[in-house]
Amino acid sequence: VDVLWFVECQNSYHPRGQDISRSTARLFHALGVDFAILGNEEKCAGECARLLGEKGLFDTLTDYNLAIFHKYRFNRIVTSGTHAYDAFQYQYRAAGFAYPLEHTVPFLAGHLETLRPLLKRKLSYTVTYHDSCCLGRHNGFFEEPRKLLQAIPGIKLVEMVHNRVNTICCGGGGGGMWLDTYYKAKGYERLSERRAREAVRTGADILAISCPYEVSRFEDALKVLGCEKRMVVRDVTELLAESLE
Repeated sequence: VDVLWFVECQNSYHPRGQDISRSTARLFHALGVDFAILGNEEKCAGECARLLGEKGLFDTLTDYNLAIFHKYRFNRIVTSGTHAYDAFQYQYRAAGFAYPLEHTVPFLAGHLETLRPLLKRKLSYTVTYHDSCCLGRHNGFFEEPRKLLQAIPGIKLVEMVHNRVNTICCGGGGGGMWLDTYYKAKGYERLSERRAREAVRTGADILAISCPYEVSRFEDALKVLGCEKRMVVRDVTELLAESLE
């Protein structure tokens, strides 16, 4: 195939992540992308394990994944996981990873002229976009998700105070999502709540994201703030797929 789609854990097992995966698959089919997935042979890229200090587990996953990649023929890897993208781009290459690599959002942005005529359903939403640390500051993809959102008929894009290189982390990466009870016990405000409060202040209906962790991070934060009826969290691919109908 042309594209090996590396789905990653959150989008494989978390119910809201599965929603994102279905939307991504619909977009790939609509664009005529020749793609395949590893199915039960796919294992985690291991980036969070590495950042938590489990280097042995990360090395084991690296060896396994590289062996699986070598088993099949494809032209490039496209992943839905921003942390998987980071792992492949900055850690796996030292172990022999030599494949062209893209995240789904920049990949779709590269097909925007083909995708644009397919976006026929008007979505009358006001949307604010959260720049993820991995996709944004780590890799410089700031405009691609915004171009995709602005291509959807009816979408009005508004910016939070902190955006692009000055974005606020959702607090989930590097094991952060497992520190929530610690923050609660200490009476600290979670980064996800601070960011969700900033998103609500824009008056937007939708908080758009492009990192799988952020769905559960921000959906939970909006519930804590009592704002779950004022704003919903949607991945960029979900909004694109909705406009296909």
